[in-house]
Amino acid sequence: MLPAPCSLPWQLRSKKLMPGTIPLLMGVVNVTPDSFSDGGRFFAPEAAVEHGLRLAAEGADLLDIGGQSTRPGAAPVPPEEELRRVLPVVAALSRQTAVPISLDTCSPPVARACLDTGVEAINDITALADPAMLALAAASRCGVCAMHMRGAPPSMQNDPQYGDVVAEVLAWLAARRDALTAQGIAAQRIALDPGIGFGKTAAHNLAILNHLARYRELGCPLLVGLSRKAFIGQALGNPSLDRTAGTIGAALAAARQGVEILRVHDVAAVRQALLLFAAAGGMQ
Repeated sequence: MLPAPCSLPWQLRSKKLMPGTIPLLMGVVNVTPDSFSDGGRFFAPEAAVEHGLRLAAEGADLLDIGGQSTRPGAAPVPPEEELRRVLPVVAALSRQTAVPISLDTCSPPVARACLDTGVEAINDITALADPAMLALAAASRCGVCAMHMRGAPPSMQNDPQYGDVVAEVLAWLAARRDALTAQGIAAQRIALDPGIGFGKTAAHNLAILNHLARYRELGCPLLVGLSRKAFIGQALGNPSLDRTAGTIGAALAAARQGVEILRVHDVAAVRQALLLFAAAGGMQ
């Protein structure tokens, strides 16, 4: 039997997010010129703010702001440039919407400045590997998302190898959860992400997607980012196709297994599909 769907709340800095009949939706706002998914359409602060407000109106439960592309092959961005990109967007959205904001960063200076401007959670693809980020998260009592990644974006897709990807990622996330709680970050503040698309082949990603229910044993909200990922096109035999329909299919598979949070670009489309899926009994 599958676990009860969407059962664990995620405690942020000042707000608690509780999944309902469908997973919480984290809307993506990429303030970058080189995102794989939107080609820099929201690089200008005004465009990014407008996009964030649109996602909020479409039903996003959380807005994830990022100023550093994490696509395969992406080069690092200096913290000063990353902060220049995200800070005005965070500040404006904090004033204009009640939807909580998470910051997609692994830079402590960037996180520190944005926490002072309204950020409720840090979404760190390195799982707070930097001791300064770990200390900042513990002191601020913000929510955190710790993600599994083998390697780093510039080289992570260079022939990743696993014996049993599902079990290895599960063990790594359990160890990271324990390391975070040992440093004073309460378990209810930690969301865990198996890192689909980060240091994994299409076959690895599909294996994780097919066994997401196993990660529920970790006892933390499960966050999955599968929106528009390359494995969707590869699985469908056409890597260049529009991936919205495939994203919806993957989101339904994740929701059926009890995932609490889905990080998505197409909030309205995914939300409508999930609501109908739930109404038809697909979540049971």
